[in-house]
Amino acid sequence: MALLQVRGLKVAYGGIRAVRGIDLDVDDGELVCLIGANGAGKSSTLRGITGLVHASGEIRLAGKRLGGLPTHAIAREGVALVPEGRGIFARLQVWENLAMGAYARRDKGVDEDLARVYELFPRLAERRQQIAGTLSGGEQQMLAIGRALMSRPRLLLLDEPSMGLAPLMVRKIYDTIQAIARQGVTILLVEQNAHLALQVSARAYVMESGGITLAGTSGELASDPAIQAAYLGS
Repeated sequence: MALLQVRGLKVAYGGIRAVRGIDLDVDDGELVCLIGANGAGKSSTLRGITGLVHASGEIRLAGKRLGGLPTHAIAREGVALVPEGRGIFARLQVWENLAMGAYARRDKGVDEDLARVYELFPRLAERRQQIAGTLSGGEQQMLAIGRALMSRPRLLLLDEPSMGLAPLMVRKIYDTIQAIARQGVTILLVEQNAHLALQVSARAYVMESGGITLAGTSGELASDPAIQAAYLGS
């Protein structure tokens, strides 16, 4: 069953149409990727889903309409975004950034989730009192993901998690993304690195010029000659 349903999503910036009426679904517990070149509209799609930019069309989470809700209300419904560029609170300590991820929660599981984040990212545990802005790029990406997990999301949106990172750190981040998926978190992953995205996801959508041009299982798309030529360097 689809946890996220998007129908006819459109996003425009003035006269520029960034997203041109796309449809996509993400099933409960599934890891789906959205790949495409820079400027294809991938990040705008995530911003439209989360209400960070004005969007038209229908967006449903577990059947409930999200369209028209402010971003904070969408977050309270269980949608967490790890933005491109990480968006950490650079002047706060690591533990304070993680605490901000749980600011809207009133349940008793926050300490348990914090321990889980530290287990996923031991480096954050080691640096829990370090000022976040002094972390390396990879550590900041870990922190951004950990902060999102602290909200205990039903849907985790990841925007270009490999951007600007060294290959070894990219591999560590993606190993952790797979571990998060195995824990049952539903993930929609936006990524320019098609190799990695297709390796870790179950299904994929290909976006070009604001529209969805191909969709299928990640294995099918990885073996498609057109995808290989355009995105996989074959």
